[in-house]
Amino acid sequence: MGRLDGKVAIITGAAQGLGAATARLFAAEGAAVVLGDVLVDAGKQVADEIGSRAMFQQIDVRDEADWRELVAASADRFGGIDILVNNAGILHCAEIEELSVADTQQVLDINVLGVLLGVKAVVPTMKAAGRGVIVNTSSVDGLRGVNGLAAYSASKWAVRGLSRSLAYELGPSGIRVCTIHPGGMNTAVGNPAGESGEALQQHYVDAPLQRIGEPEEIAQATLFAASDAASDLSGAEIAAGRRLRTRFAQRCILASR
Repeated sequence: MGRLDGKVAIITGAAQGLGAATARLFAAEGAAVVLGDVLVDAGKQVADEIGSRAMFQQIDVRDEADWRELVAASADRFGGIDILVNNAGILHCAEIEELSVADTQQVLDINVLGVLLGVKAVVPTMKAAGRGVIVNTSSVDGLRGVNGLAAYSASKWAVRGLSRSLAYELGPSGIRVCTIHPGGMNTAVGNPAGESGEALQQHYVDAPLQRIGEPEEIAQATLFAASDAASDLSGAEIAAGRRLRTRFAQRCILASR
């Protein structure tokens, strides 16, 4: 018996990295999964790999009309929505003197507005059912600051605050809201320079486990928050792979130049 048997889950940013790992794990645990992303070919490939209990829908999370279409497609294919994982996000590396208004706005629009619009889109269905779970992906940088990632860190603090507020607002309707705060992951975002092997691990010697994490590990935390095992958990902030990020910020800035 899977931990998500009979559930329908929407996962954004699901074409790669943590989102793809979460979609695969949720499907393995019995859920029907709706993968949303701007990366069409990659997203379709992941959905095809999962099989008949998965579908892909193109979405720009900043677009309210896209959200309406995704929710409608999910209802048409699978009959409802039990879980939303707001995972789509971007990272922008820049020292504050070089941080442009346009880049800052893009980070906030995708990382914060995209989360808000996703919640707004699924809440009517969840309220009608009297239940639901929303898991928003923040970051360890939403629990602390870090140099070189001012816009990103601000956006992830915003996700944390938004989620706390929504937990209070939606709790009486039977809807739980939690945040996941990943540390370093071996993904395109967590490894912007494309390093591999021993060289990559050297950047994580100050982490508790002294290594970079894999997206499949973080997906397990998301699974727990979304499952009935966490039925009394709302407003919770689950930190995974907490670590210092000074070295990451330095590598990220260099890779972006």
